[in-house]
Amino acid sequence: MPPLLKTILLAALLAVATATPAYTLEEFQFDSPAQEQEFRDLIAKLRCLVCQNESLAGSQAELAQDLRNEVYRMMRAGQSEDEILDFLVARYGDFVLYDPPLKPSTYVLWFGPFVIIGIAAFFMLRAVLRRKPAGDDDMSEAERERLRTLLGADSAADGEPKKPT
Repeated sequence: MPPLLKTILLAALLAVATATPAYTLEEFQFDSPAQEQEFRDLIAKLRCLVCQNESLAGSQAELAQDLRNEVYRMMRAGQSEDEILDFLVARYGDFVLYDPPLKPSTYVLWFGPFVIIGIAAFFMLRAVLRRKPAGDDDMSEAERERLRTLLGADSAADGEPKKPT
């Protein structure tokens, strides 16, 4: 690829990459630093529904920005943290919480990984214990003779290696 074409492609890539919206928390206006901290703490407790492994605070997904806006709007309307969390859980389920409560409907979230690890460990241990170690009984007499020849032992089976001649 010619250097000029590489340069043009790189410039186009950078132009597209910088054109994507960067969501920050600076766009939200708060009356006090305590209110801003409460907002930051609240969105850190919530999971991005698109990314799933990121908090709402760190996600760049458009849905995460919409949820941040919703949380901000509800806070500005005077709703408490518990009211906001109850609303989001009612709408999206316990999955929206980074730390879901322990109850029968969330047992799979809490104990599922341990069950899967236990099942995998059981089958791995069973496979290891069932494996029969290879021994001399598995070799035929012809294979033993060939092995002696390859190792340089004489066919009289006296155990002494052959001397080079």
